[in-house]
Amino acid sequence: MKKILLILSIVLGAFSAQAKINVVATLSDLGSLAREIGGDNVSVTVLAKPTEDPHFVDARPSFVVALRSTDVLIDGGAELELGWLPPLLQNARNAKLDIGKPGRVQASQGVRLMNVPANVTRAAGDVHALGNPHFGVDPIIAKAIAQHIAQSFSAIDPANAAAYDANYKKFEAAINAKLQQWGAALLPFKGQHIAAYHDSWPYFGHRFGLEIDIFLEPKPGIPPSPSHLAEVIAQMKAQKIKAIIVEPYHDRKIAERVASATGAKVVDFAQYPGALPGTDNYIKLIDTLVSRLAAALK
Repeated sequence: MKKILLILSIVLGAFSAQAKINVVATLSDLGSLAREIGGDNVSVTVLAKPTEDPHFVDARPSFVVALRSTDVLIDGGAELELGWLPPLLQNARNAKLDIGKPGRVQASQGVRLMNVPANVTRAAGDVHALGNPHFGVDPIIAKAIAQHIAQSFSAIDPANAAAYDANYKKFEAAINAKLQQWGAALLPFKGQHIAAYHDSWPYFGHRFGLEIDIFLEPKPGIPPSPSHLAEVIAQMKAQKIKAIIVEPYHDRKIAERVASATGAKVVDFAQYPGALPGTDNYIKLIDTLVSRLAAALK
C-alpha cells in the first residue's frame, strides 16, 4: 500500500509540474509581474538580462527554443523590442503567441503613451513612432499590466482562475499601499528638474511630479557630443539640477564628468528588477528608485 501511495504521489507531482503554464517574458519587470500573478502555477523564463538595453538585446538560439514551447508570451509592445523579438517569433512558429490570442500579452495594451512624435525620421534619433515605450516604471500602469496577465492566465488555465484573480488583488493592494509611501517620499521635490542619460523616465516623472527633461544624449540613442554636454552643463548650473539618472548600460563616466562640473549627483537607476542590488521584484525596484532619488535630491 505504501508503495502504491508513493507511486501515486510521484505521478501526481510530475503531473503538477507539467501542468504549470510556461511563460516567457521579454523583460524582467514583466517576468516579475508574471510571478506575482501566477505564483506556483507558472514557470517563468525572462529573455533579456535586467542590465541590458531593451532596444538592443542579444538574441540567442535558446530564445527561439523557449518561445517555441511556451504557452504565454508577455512583451512590452509599443515597438520596444522591435529590433530583436519579431525574428525570434518568426523562427519559433508558435501560433499560441499570435497577437489577439490568450497566450500573447502586450503590456502596452490600453496604455496612453507619452511623447508620441509628430513625424519620425532618422534625424530625430532612436524615436518610437507609437510613443515612449518605457512605461513599466509607473506603478499605476504596472497594475494594469498585471491585470492583463491575470486575464491571460485565467483564459489558459480556468481551473486556477480564482488564484490568479486573488494574486492580482493582493498585488494591487500592495501597490496602492506603497503609492502613498512613495508619493510622500518624493513630494518635497515636486516640480524639480532632473537630468537623465536617456529619455526612459517620463512616466515615472509624471507619476511622482518630477520633471526629468534634460538628457545627456542630444537625441535618443545618439552618443553625447562635447558641444551638447557643454550645453547640458550650462543648463544644469542655471537650474541648479541636483541629480543625473544613469542606467546600467549607459556610459557612467560621461555622467560623472557632468556631475563633477555641476555639483550634481549621479544616481544609478534601472527599469528592470534585478539590475540593482536588492531589487528582485517589481515593488522592491520602485522602493529602491524612490529612496535613491530622494536621497540625491535632499
